[in-house]
Amino acid sequence: MGRLTGQPVYSSDDVEEVALASVQTGTPVEALPLHPDLPHDPEAEAFLRHLSIERNFSQNTSSAYLQDLAQFARFQFGDTSAPFDWPSVNRHAIRAFLVECSGAGEAPSTMRRKLSALRTFFKFQVREGRIEANPCTGVRGPRPKRTLPQVLTQDQIDALIRAPLEALPGKEGQGSTGMEDAYAAWRDSALFEFLYGTGARVAEAAGAHVGDVNLNNGVVRLFGKGRKERLSALGRPALDALRQALSFADAIWGGGFAPDAPLFRNLRDGGPLTTRSMERTMKRWLTASGLPPSVTPHKLRHSFATHMLDAGADLRSVQELLGHASLSTTQIYTHVTIERLRETYEQAHPRAT
Repeated sequence: MGRLTGQPVYSSDDVEEVALASVQTGTPVEALPLHPDLPHDPEAEAFLRHLSIERNFSQNTSSAYLQDLAQFARFQFGDTSAPFDWPSVNRHAIRAFLVECSGAGEAPSTMRRKLSALRTFFKFQVREGRIEANPCTGVRGPRPKRTLPQVLTQDQIDALIRAPLEALPGKEGQGSTGMEDAYAAWRDSALFEFLYGTGARVAEAAGAHVGDVNLNNGVVRLFGKGRKERLSALGRPALDALRQALSFADAIWGGGFAPDAPLFRNLRDGGPLTTRSMERTMKRWLTASGLPPSVTPHKLRHSFATHMLDAGADLRSVQELLGHASLSTTQIYTHVTIERLRETYEQAHPRAT
């Protein structure tokens, strides 16, 4: 089978050894090249339709899967033009690709996602009768490195939520510019309230509409991965901040409370605030709050789960609020809580040490 010139052939036993070597030597991550002809491959086109229409994957997830497939196509088929000989792929080729990824310094979690993308693609091929068996069957990805999620304290979150409003005094009522400043401040404060109050992913917040929030009882409808719907809730401070933001949006663009209006708008044209803009916004207010600018919006989701468990919420309820398909995914937050309890015990108990 065609491979890139000079590309070594690995046995299945090499995977763990190469992965270990890349970690020990600190190999820098080098993105594997993409096959430029993948968009012209009919099987890849059919797979994209399958992901977006049948599986209801988000555009980001579909794009990531196709990128992984394009990397594998370049590795496996070299400079060969589409259509590709997918039936020729076997288990050894999948393992060799993982070895290549490891040698390029890919993180174990990234390698597992690439394997998941390939497994999904070839499962679709089997279903469509293109191949007889999935070559990914029996192939295991590298063991994930379990790190405890970093969380903010409640005082740090309070400071972050207050920061946009504390920078606002004296600007309200000064023409259209003052109105936009006021909207941005209330929007940013409401965004942080929303992310922390619901445990939502940043993509879920970016896709939220006004009609997804009941401003009377605080019930929120979120659409997660695969457009799966779940319900969450918001407290009074978050609802108050949202009402203020929507009132300013209504004054600036009109239709601020329309059910199909974006819950969080950009100032340029009143369209939906993107996930990238949310990340930039949070970085700005982290700096203003004296918090590390490296903290991401996802840390508010981690903080939500950890603080809920700290306060006595049961694991199953937190799982449902987070939208986790598996309880084991949620269980990592119990380890954070246990670590915090251990620290408190060691600091406070006279016979802890």
